Amino acid sequence: MSVPSILPHTPGLTQLAQIIQLAVAPVFLLAGLGAFLNACVGRLARIVDRIRTLEPRILASRGEDHDRMLDEVRLLDRRSRIVSSAIFTTVLAATIISAVVVLLFMAFLTGYRFGTAIALLFIAAMICTGLGFTIFLHETRLGIRAIQVRAHILEHQADEDS
Repeated sequence: MSVPSILPHTPGLTQLAQIIQLAVAPVFLLAGLGAFLNACVGRLARIVDRIRTLEPRILASRGEDHDRMLDEVRLLDRRSRIVSSAIFTTVLAATIISAVVVLLFMAFLTGYRFGTAIALLFIAAMICTGLGFTIFLHETRLGIRAIQVRAHILEHQADEDS
């Protein structure tokens, strides 16, 4: 006596193994995106810590120091928004990749052809991933520029050493 299947389409174990093999690449991509998100979140945390360090000092300062720290906080605020955008687009990519994996298994279990949807979602995920990396690159360049702005301090130090 066979047990009736709830699903209209019940492929074999060999086909299941093939679907799992197909799903492995997107799952590895998810792991890579997780590592990238970890780097983004770490960067965002450092930016927030720096803002919190500067806030009380800004309130207590006057003149040129006040203006310099205020400019730095403005730049840090801009950088935090940029990193947040990179995080958003990367999380969106991860969500779309998760949908790709789900659709792979849904196609396997139901017999429906989701090939076009899977391909389009994967393309969208790659666009979001590239966009997240590009946004992150922009933020790191801003961070490097902020460090170079302080070169006048080094020049002042070199004058004193002479």
